[in-house]
Amino acid sequence: MSDRVSITIDNGIADVRLTRADKRNALDSEMFRAIAAAGERLKTEPGVRCVVLSGEGKSFCAGLDMGSMQQLAGAPPAEGEEQTNAGDIDDGRITHLAQQICWVWQELPMPVISAVHGHALGGGIQLALGTDIRFVHPETKMSVRETYWGLVPDMTGTFMLGKLLRPDIAKELTFTARVFSGTEAYEMGLVTHLTETPYDDAMALAAEIAGISPSAVRASKELINNMAVDGAAEQFAEERRLIQTQIGTPNQIESVMASFENRSPEFVDA
Repeated sequence: MSDRVSITIDNGIADVRLTRADKRNALDSEMFRAIAAAGERLKTEPGVRCVVLSGEGKSFCAGLDMGSMQQLAGAPPAEGEEQTNAGDIDDGRITHLAQQICWVWQELPMPVISAVHGHALGGGIQLALGTDIRFVHPETKMSVRETYWGLVPDMTGTFMLGKLLRPDIAKELTFTARVFSGTEAYEMGLVTHLTETPYDDAMALAAEIAGISPSAVRASKELINNMAVDGAAEQFAEERRLIQTQIGTPNQIESVMASFENRSPEFVDA
């Protein structure tokens, strides 16, 4: 499809891989578009009974790339790079582009399984949370990272965290932006299966699901999602509204600059 995402379909399984391995599959403008396009393609791809989403190289997805992060602090794009704009929203959608790369997996009629290793930070953990089932390596470094950069989770993360975790745990992870392991994520309930071989195990489950009646599996996903997605549109709209109150503010810029300058941030009270 692109130099960011590949799709291979075999025996009813769509093997979707993030292929920006040299950047730990970090999210830039092209990656946002490629992931969303992959999901849209699979909505109408004939013969697909299950999807496995993974990342090539050392990580699943390390979140927003550093060039995009610097742009949030007012820096222009580097030479040859595009201005990151994941806030585009198409008519009729409940998501903008950044949200859509996570939510499109819930819109697919067939099950989507993620295989997570290395890093799943910020946008990376939200991407994994958008899938139906998650296989995660115990040593994976995970974080709801946005507040560290002076932002809020705005890629459907607040909605999915609220569905999977107790509110106090979701708040602590979001407020602190701390990094935690795949093992701890499993203990909290964010992870379906903890395994040393997430990709192999995800593919094995996908093969099992592909052997079940596809119409029954799709109908079952629809039924469960009818209950699980209530209130999504309203929450996504709030994510979009509130992140705009943070981008470009003194505290948000200070968050980024302090990190890049390796110093303690100096914030002003809200």
